[in-house]
Amino acid sequence: MGYVAIKGGGQAIRGAEDVLETLRAGEGTSGTPLTIDAIENQLRLLTSRIVSEGGLYHPKLAALAIKQSQGDTLEAAFALRAYRSTMPRLMETQAQDTSKMRLIRRISSAFKDIPGGQMLGPTYDYALRLMRLDLTDESPEKFRDIARQFLEETPESNLPDTFPKVVEALREEGLLPPAQESVDVPFDITREPLIFPVPRSAALATMARAETGSLLALAYSNMRGYGDVHPTIAELRVGYLPVMLPHPITGELTEAGEVLMTECEVVAMYEDDSNQGKPTFTLGYGACFGHNEVKAIAMAILDRALQKGMKDGASNPSEDPEFVLLHVDGVDSMGFASHYKMPHYVTFQSDMDRLRTTQQKHEDSNNTKMGDAQ
Repeated sequence: MGYVAIKGGGQAIRGAEDVLETLRAGEGTSGTPLTIDAIENQLRLLTSRIVSEGGLYHPKLAALAIKQSQGDTLEAAFALRAYRSTMPRLMETQAQDTSKMRLIRRISSAFKDIPGGQMLGPTYDYALRLMRLDLTDESPEKFRDIARQFLEETPESNLPDTFPKVVEALREEGLLPPAQESVDVPFDITREPLIFPVPRSAALATMARAETGSLLALAYSNMRGYGDVHPTIAELRVGYLPVMLPHPITGELTEAGEVLMTECEVVAMYEDDSNQGKPTFTLGYGACFGHNEVKAIAMAILDRALQKGMKDGASNPSEDPEFVLLHVDGVDSMGFASHYKMPHYVTFQSDMDRLRTTQQKHEDSNNTKMGDAQ
């Protein structure tokens, strides 16, 4: 693919940046700039999406990326991922135990009653999808009273810090195969290229920072019939996961902080060739940074589909690891689409020359045929 260097475009590029910054300011001097705290907290689901797709858990930097990109999720994830690439890697965590999450939401569609009970938490699932016109002129005083009023009216509860996993109850009953500890080193998608076939850890890592809409579209194709997963959510949980790191002196695991994350485990059709020698359900897994329920569900469905495809051969796109994993990354997809905006003068000139030559040959051929006919 040929490109032509542009000369004298520096002034135009600086002008484009000035126009972009002017549009970001909107109303100019009469406008009020968005604060990073306001974006992080009031647009928390957007911030969650960016920390997930950017592959870096830093809500404030995600909010900054949203601000500078004027709300473009792909640009914001690009900026956050670029920043991440400049940071040194100090250490690696061991596999984290998600059963120790400090939950804010936890549901199961497989069972009405689950150990510890259902916890609806913050969700739009049961709200009317109607425009709240009262928010168009929301007073600062009323806005500040929302959290205070909730805390005053909510009684104290004695909820435990964590809840048992629903899938463990299924394992105890023999309906799921026993959990197996992986002995393989997790695949690092930030340092190693995807060369197929890839291990499951590479697929999960790729989907964990994939673009939400891309994951959803491919998972939806499976749900609609281009696949055979037919999942049921065993458990969907949202909460704060303690990050355990080895102490630099003693080596003892120490809590270094916590990250908000979403985890989904779906139960799918059973198989009759498990290690136990009897039919058991199959399991799909999804987990990502932030509060991203649709993404985690879509990821779990695709995980199950990819496992089936890697075992029996892909019978549809959602079961093909190469098709799925190379087309769900938003930054990669955006980059490839955006590169068409770059100069393609040489290649297009070549295309036009070939077309003109073909047209001339076609015209000459028609003239020859007409002469022969006469």
